[in-house]
Amino acid sequence: MGIGIVKTKKGDISGVKMKGYTLFKGIPYAKPPVGELRFKAPVELDSWEEVYRAENFESACMQASSESNEFYTKEFYSVSEYKAKKAEDCLYLNIWTPAEKKGEKLPVAFWIHGGAFTGGYGHEMEFDGEAYCKKGVILVTINYRLGAFGFLVHPWLIEENASGRAGNYGILDQIAALKWVYENIEEFGGDHENITVMGQSAGSISAQTLVSSELTEEMIKKAIFQSGGGYNGGLSQDFKMEEAVKIGEEFINSCQVSSLKELRKLPAEIIEEKSEMAIMQGYASGRGLVFIPVMDNYVLKTGYDELVDKGSIKDIAYMAGSTKNDIFITSEMMEKGEHGPIYDGCINWSLKCQELGRNPAYVYYFTRDLPGDNAGAFHSSELWYMFGTLNRCWRPMEKKDYELSEKMIEYWTNFMKRGDPNSKNYEEWKPYKKEKPFIMELSC
Repeated sequence: MGIGIVKTKKGDISGVKMKGYTLFKGIPYAKPPVGELRFKAPVELDSWEEVYRAENFESACMQASSESNEFYTKEFYSVSEYKAKKAEDCLYLNIWTPAEKKGEKLPVAFWIHGGAFTGGYGHEMEFDGEAYCKKGVILVTINYRLGAFGFLVHPWLIEENASGRAGNYGILDQIAALKWVYENIEEFGGDHENITVMGQSAGSISAQTLVSSELTEEMIKKAIFQSGGGYNGGLSQDFKMEEAVKIGEEFINSCQVSSLKELRKLPAEIIEEKSEMAIMQGYASGRGLVFIPVMDNYVLKTGYDELVDKGSIKDIAYMAGSTKNDIFITSEMMEKGEHGPIYDGCINWSLKCQELGRNPAYVYYFTRDLPGDNAGAFHSSELWYMFGTLNRCWRPMEKKDYELSEKMIEYWTNFMKRGDPNSKNYEEWKPYKKEKPFIMELSC
């Protein structure tokens, strides 16, 4: 059966009936950020009259070619069926729902993809909602602006804004998508009072940004940080406006334009080319990522750890974890028994929540060495498992891999339902407390 035509606040939408669920592909959640809307916060959609047929995934946001990294190209971007075109008109989301009708009040997982804020999209081959639908959970995945399109800061943009703000367009996209879901997901059978924001790598930093921002109000009820978020660790950086302005001025100089008007008229491909050059120069100079969330006193009032210290993060249930061969982990560190900053950041987050008088987090450590090569439990390796998409992977997965995947899906969806991952089918997962430290090791 599946849900039929859905009545959203802006117009009616139809999806694709699948076995046991309905898939809505490429739903717009904001106006295309093109022309005069380039380098501006997302703008609310106009209403439409005809039924919007959400039957095809839309373009990924403008980004560098994934082929620059051979390992991840082979892992996630090598199958043509799942490749995406890229365009500035990219603010779309996708919904997998098992509901038969509105008002079923199903829990909602809101997924933010990773990719160093320079790449990725919401319908990559490792993402899918079928396994969650079988557990009675709705999955939403989104696109958001990347690179310079999503995070450029420059004096022209600051002067243009009445509040003197610039940057964070990609995060504002995420907030606009979250607001759209909050306002419309009931029509898809979801519970807008039970939304879990989750992401991996840059998506995890994004999830931490959203739970640290006043702009998300009461829209988030749970959060999952996968290889990114944390306290006194993790990947989040306190990026100051002054530094972002310097990078923005260098970027504008490379574009050879003399006004904001000229910048907005440049072809998107040139902006992307210059963005990629700036990103490469950032890595080469040791500066690191150059287009990332910035402390703008609007999305982020101050630095990430300071927001935690102040108790300004949402008082909700958290799950956080990392992988054995995550980024910033060297062989020497492993020989010494060190686990790296992301692992430490997850533990510190839980301890800080406890110190604040809140519920400690559920912490995991994914240690399965994936078959097929010697990459081990690499950064993002858990995605195949927690989305239940092992059969799309090129690797010679074994029965025990599918069993691990089923366990993780059970833990993840239980957490989405009630803020507690536990199930009578599997080992008890205790929260990480100072007096009783516990980390759930996920392996075969």
